[in-house]
Amino acid sequence: MTNPASGSSGTNSSGDNAPLRAILVGVGAMGRGWLRNLQAADDVELVGVADLDVTAAKTALDEAGLSGVPVAGTLEELVDETAADFVVDVTIPEAHHAVTMQALRRGLPVLGEKPLAATLSEALDLVAAAQVYDRLFMVSQSRRYNPQLFAFRRMIRQLGGLGILVAEFFKAPHFGGFRDAMDHPLVLDMAIHTFDSVRFLTGAEPVAVYCDEYNPAWSWYAGDAATTAIFEMNDGSRFVYTGSWCSEGLETSWNSAWRASGEHGTTLWDGDGPPTLEIVEGRATAPVSDTGEVDPLDGIAGSLRDFVQALRSGRPPMGEARDNLMSLAMVHAAIASAGSRQRVLVADVLAQAHAEALARVDDAAVGDVLRSWTTLTPPS
Repeated sequence: MTNPASGSSGTNSSGDNAPLRAILVGVGAMGRGWLRNLQAADDVELVGVADLDVTAAKTALDEAGLSGVPVAGTLEELVDETAADFVVDVTIPEAHHAVTMQALRRGLPVLGEKPLAATLSEALDLVAAAQVYDRLFMVSQSRRYNPQLFAFRRMIRQLGGLGILVAEFFKAPHFGGFRDAMDHPLVLDMAIHTFDSVRFLTGAEPVAVYCDEYNPAWSWYAGDAATTAIFEMNDGSRFVYTGSWCSEGLETSWNSAWRASGEHGTTLWDGDGPPTLEIVEGRATAPVSDTGEVDPLDGIAGSLRDFVQALRSGRPPMGEARDNLMSLAMVHAAIASAGSRQRVLVADVLAQAHAEALARVDDAAVGDVLRSWTTLTPPS
């Protein structure tokens, strides 16, 4: 298996400055947030909304002053009518595979909400499909688009060799709905934001994990809402995540609270305000080169702009599906470790998912791409 990250760029480019035409699929709570951001973006035109609940879709558009936008129960009903340039998929995780695959097969790039797919095997299927159909598929890891996170990364680079990165996440949201019934509500639905941020902050990739999941007696979730995970990274460092989704009082930021300890000192970030840095007195550190990076727009607005710019330029964005695959693999490796109560290799989890993807694939070209991959993990 050639690493999927070495395949086609999967991007389209637009030769003019006309707004790109978008179809939004899903108008639940997150979908309405995307609706507001699509409406606010100067370089995007919303040309269709699909939702199984057509009445809810019409209501959302009416409230946004967009009652003239076409509405349908499925994406397929809108594709030909709208001449769209891309799809924004904000459906529930179980629908991500079907919606994304349908869009890719119709020649439409996709900007999807996390997770990439409901299972790791479905994720591999979609990454291969994006390569086959040569269309951009990006996952909106919206918490990467945070100017303070960018500043924290710059400080981490001043620490020299990194020893340990710690993230703590303590919140108590009462969502109701599907999250309350999930088997792994914290790790599967929320922790991927923090896991993905680790890869962004350090440039390192996960090798193995030991994870313990549990559910406090007072938890209102059906599944395990608390966890501690220790990841071994391929640069020799450790990433330790401790979190709970049923911890009321003195809650952390939604972005977690962070501590990075390295060769030359320590940097802290509370997840909201500016990070702080302490370099050991007298310690000579090499200057960190100016990468010329520009702080992003915040959250969904940042990921939408990144996606649109990628479509116009052909430049891979953050969160491209083939890269985001490793963030999702961290999630599923942690779940596998919690279930077995053993250290789990990320490569083993990916290999099992690859076998499952080959067993379920129903597109010959996608199957050929899957069989061509000789490795699914970056070099250590």
